[in-house]
Amino acid sequence: GQNIPERRFVEAINCQAYQYEMGDFPTEWEAWIRKKRNDPPTIEEILQNENYREEMKQKIKDASEKDKLLQAKEYKEGLVAEPVRTHVKGHASAPYYGKSEPSQDPTSTASTFQPGSWMPPGSGSSHNK
Repeated sequence: GQNIPERRFVEAINCQAYQYEMGDFPTEWEAWIRKKRNDPPTIEEILQNENYREEMKQKIKDASEKDKLLQAKEYKEGLVAEPVRTHVKGHASAPYYGKSEPSQDPTSTASTFQPGSWMPPGSGSSHNK
């Protein structure tokens, strides 16, 4: 009077159990093994679904290319602004953010303070004191 659950398994050709990786079996077989469907898949069903997936991939690729061409045309005609390209020069918490040389002026960024550096008179600094 005890119900024993049904065991489902698939034997792979040229593959040991420890070599199995996701995607090695068609998704229809995976669904049957995991009891998401009642009947095992047929070869025709697997081929039909595979063709459908390839068709969808091609349609997605075509739509993506068409969208890129349309976007390029809109950029060219000035209907849409091109995305701004930013150039990062440093980090906001760096003591010399955006400066390539020491200056006479003190700088403060985030939690750091950098006092101004001494420059000899007439050394070409932008400040004359």
